[in-house]
Amino acid sequence: MEQYTYDVTMFKETFEYEFTYINGFLRNTHRFANRAALTCPLRNRTWTYDELNREVNRLAHALLQDGVAKNDVVMYQLLNSAEFVFCYLAPQKIGAINCPINFRLSPGETAFIMDDSKPAVMVYDAEIKDTVEQALSMAKHRPERVVMVDITGQNKAPEGHILFTEYVHNKSEQNPEIERPQHIYDETSRLYTSGTTGRPKGVPINNINDVLSAHDVAMHFPLNPMDKTMNMSPWFHRGGLYSGGPNPTLYIGGEVVILRHFNPKVCLEYAEKYNITFLIGAPPMLKLLHEMQQKHPVNLTKLKGIVTMGAPLEREDCIKFQETLTPNIFNGYGTTEAFWNTFLRPYDLPAMAGSAGQSCTDDEVAVVKVYPDRRAEPNDVVARDNTEIGEIIVRAPAKTTYTYVNKQKESQEVFYKGWIYIGDMGTWDENEFVTIVGRKNDMIVSSGENIHPVQVEEILNQHPKVKESVVVGVSDALRGEAIVAYVIKADSSLTAKELSKYCSGHPMLANYKRPRFYRFIDELPYTATGKKKHFEVKEMAIEDQKQGLFERL
Repeated sequence: MEQYTYDVTMFKETFEYEFTYINGFLRNTHRFANRAALTCPLRNRTWTYDELNREVNRLAHALLQDGVAKNDVVMYQLLNSAEFVFCYLAPQKIGAINCPINFRLSPGETAFIMDDSKPAVMVYDAEIKDTVEQALSMAKHRPERVVMVDITGQNKAPEGHILFTEYVHNKSEQNPEIERPQHIYDETSRLYTSGTTGRPKGVPINNINDVLSAHDVAMHFPLNPMDKTMNMSPWFHRGGLYSGGPNPTLYIGGEVVILRHFNPKVCLEYAEKYNITFLIGAPPMLKLLHEMQQKHPVNLTKLKGIVTMGAPLEREDCIKFQETLTPNIFNGYGTTEAFWNTFLRPYDLPAMAGSAGQSCTDDEVAVVKVYPDRRAEPNDVVARDNTEIGEIIVRAPAKTTYTYVNKQKESQEVFYKGWIYIGDMGTWDENEFVTIVGRKNDMIVSSGENIHPVQVEEILNQHPKVKESVVVGVSDALRGEAIVAYVIKADSSLTAKELSKYCSGHPMLANYKRPRFYRFIDELPYTATGKKKHFEVKEMAIEDQKQGLFERL
């Protein structure tokens, strides 16, 4: 038994049950009761912290009335909206788990996640009604309650579903009478990320992770109660929810401005109109903001910084953004499992642009050797010469639970001795600035979404006229990367148009995962063990793109 030099009883009892995310939000509901917490430009409405708390309580009581209990899952497939925030906070008030999922998923992918987490309640956006109805028909699990959010007020809920406004109508606005609904180790949130074969993996996040992720943002921006943030990315991502999204902003006492759809002109207009202090988004978004600001400039003097994530920030782009948008550019690199783990601050730029930065204050990063038959130990590192390539690993004890839900094998493969083996390849220098050079699993990042070639290839190969295929990413100004499919025909009559139509209608392939380019070839490069050489195909794709050899659809 542990021996202490002092009586730890009260500290342990208080810390374990009071150091929770929802308590942080609740503090703001009385100390900042009349301050703006959430603004929706489309609805032309602002909720104060007191008003937001009342809305959250209405949903919490609706969930309680439906029998939602501790550790039950409340799943929501929503675009950025006030209801997204309600769904994030309300389950935490009653000890349940909030679970946002990607609204861009196909029906089959959505059904898979439903069966994996078995939500008691499913909340979805009217914009994706057809997808959700198909998913519900495909899933084995059926939520006890299905709720549709319609911000326009013009849609009717399908039979057996209920509108969100009706679901929370006349429910109590008082805090639920549940004393200490959560412990610091309780799962508060569950995010989904793709696995190495494209199967989504549930990432559990506990109160310690939630609170210290918020602290991390407050420390690195830095963020304070006077700030107004607008994350241009979808909130269901960890980068969307946690990087200047609802999680840190509502914990610190700032104001979240909702951007439902990304549009560079609208973003800049909102930034000026609402005096946004921090904008957050991927580098391709910043390129579009830069171009729009040059054509139709707005007043960005209130902007304290722009935080990018999801892709490296090139030096030339960084300089342009600093001149046109704000001198304070930040760039974060990380994962769904552990949020961001390395960071570039304004004083690092533009000199270190192109790298992923140094490890965050509470984190560590290393680049370890790669072996064909085993995993390198955390101390088996490559030279700090920015030349020798290895696998990037991170240690982030404050921001990860070091496991996946229902995935013991995958957990053992990724989490080891307190480190996360991300699967990205890179180098590092004497000051431990990491530079990413590729992906161990050949993952493609398009419009901020992680896409695994294996999943797309499997679907292409199911087509009766396809003998074999390989999928890689190529440079794309709008998406960062776009998917190109190299295909060997099994039937000479196969056309790119036919394949595009097939992919568009496939129930297990989300729209953002569809190939945008096609090229028919006679053979593919393989290793001696029969594995596709994605890196060789990627090199070929770069040259083919330059020569205009792709069929675009």
